[in-house]
Amino acid sequence: MSIELYPDVLESMRRPPFNLTDDDVAWVSSTLAGLSTKDKVGQLFCGIATGFSEEALDATLSICTPGGVMYRPCTTEEAVSYTNLLREKVEIPMLIAANLEKGASGIVREGTFLGSPLSVAATDDVSMAAKLGEVCGSEGAAVGANWAFAPIIDIDYNFRNPITNIRTFGSDPERVRDMGVAYVKAVQSHGVAASIKHFPGDGCDERDQHLVTSINDKSVEEWDATYGQAYRAGIDAGALTVMVGHIMQPAYSKALRPDLADADILPASLAPELMGDLLRGKLGFNGLVVTDATTMAGFTIPMPRSRAVPTAIAAGADVFLFTRNLAEDFGFMMEGVEDGTISPQRLDAAVARVLGLKAALTLNERPAPTLEAAQAVVGSAEHQEWSKECADEAITLVKEEPGVLPLTPAKYRKVLFVPIESEQGVAYGVRAGACDIIRTKLEAEGFDIDVFKARNFFEGEVDRTSDFIGVYDAIVYVANLSTKSNQTTVRIEWAQPMGANCPHYLASIPTVFVSIENPYHLIDIPRVKTFINTYNSNDNVLDALVEKLLGRSEFKGTSPVDAFCGRWDTRL
Repeated sequence: MSIELYPDVLESMRRPPFNLTDDDVAWVSSTLAGLSTKDKVGQLFCGIATGFSEEALDATLSICTPGGVMYRPCTTEEAVSYTNLLREKVEIPMLIAANLEKGASGIVREGTFLGSPLSVAATDDVSMAAKLGEVCGSEGAAVGANWAFAPIIDIDYNFRNPITNIRTFGSDPERVRDMGVAYVKAVQSHGVAASIKHFPGDGCDERDQHLVTSINDKSVEEWDATYGQAYRAGIDAGALTVMVGHIMQPAYSKALRPDLADADILPASLAPELMGDLLRGKLGFNGLVVTDATTMAGFTIPMPRSRAVPTAIAAGADVFLFTRNLAEDFGFMMEGVEDGTISPQRLDAAVARVLGLKAALTLNERPAPTLEAAQAVVGSAEHQEWSKECADEAITLVKEEPGVLPLTPAKYRKVLFVPIESEQGVAYGVRAGACDIIRTKLEAEGFDIDVFKARNFFEGEVDRTSDFIGVYDAIVYVANLSTKSNQTTVRIEWAQPMGANCPHYLASIPTVFVSIENPYHLIDIPRVKTFINTYNSNDNVLDALVEKLLGRSEFKGTSPVDAFCGRWDTRL
């Protein structure tokens, strides 16, 4: 099968997921016919709103009129104001996207943070994924969003992967599939298009597509049974868009193009056999395809950017996400149209799908958002209760030394508190000060806490055992380290000198280790016998954690990944 599977794209949009009416098709057709080549090329672009100012928007519009824009988290007032500015300045309604992965906090700061996808998965309750979609859809739509860059249906097979981790629904393909479908249905019920991502699937490699073109190394049969079933289910559920990653799938590329040399295998965002033959052909996807961010090295490494920009569209993408420089990338795209890299038919098909998505979302008919109406929805009391429910049901006691929990001041009055929180981790977006928040909560419960501080010493002149044993009734470690884009690895780096804060006293003092952002720290502390994962660090999670440590609430979470990292010693 080829990319031109449905030559009559307009006619195909009467079918799912667009389901356009005769009037919708007529609007798409007439709008497309009225666009110049420059206007059409503009519709291929989705940029990022920077500064939410009229001056910044005018600078963009002086180059082209993009088909869409993504909001980074801002205030509710800024989002509503900018949405209405777009309505005033741009004739064709714009797609307004956000990373609505964990809640509406992905678009507005006042939005509900329901929980990371991994915390949702740890509840082992598909309805919680539906609640996540409900929060993202209702609160996002209230400020003007109509496109969720979610759900993530990557499968977290490799604990060393620096991206997937708590952003996924875990490592069980069926749970990922079912929770992805629940999110899609819920978010789209509010007129916010879902984007299942990152096709053909992250989570196998231990490298980051932001930094290198990464690989999904499943065989054809393995892919069909795992990632393939998740994508097929999302497509069948009506997902309007698919985000394509800078990830190679060599098995499928070679199966679909037997003569393809290894050196010529491309990431899905540039590969016609993956976007066309596999996604549109075998999986039958009839919606809109958007690339992942084209600022990533995974996109820029395979070929010169002047070629890659138009090749992404020629290979089957309908929307080009972000730019390194809008004027330059727009110029590259125009050159690709002029030199035939993008045929007139391919250009019209891509733009028709962009317009078709806008018609399917009834963007022409939507009323302008108002601040008063948005504030009535954003961060609602019901959604905050769902966030508390997710926190309560997700926190997981991975392993437990009998008799250690609960922690109470009567049992463990004097506690050594060991925070693990790197400055680099905070810089990449981990909640700064989460360790201190937990310490303060424990002190408020009556514990007498000392915070560990490494001393300068030479080998052979280390801390005395008697400085700890007989002094502290318990040791509590709290790690606040999370995987983030553009980091290669996240491992515990012990304090100098000589790993001063390593768990030296496990055999002598009851020790509890809590990871609030990363489920895989047992790889570095395998002999810790009481280990807890919380999967994120919002206020509701930290409150629930203390309740569970003190025995006032049960641990209810089910680990959605192999927290033991495939090692035998981590289970001891």
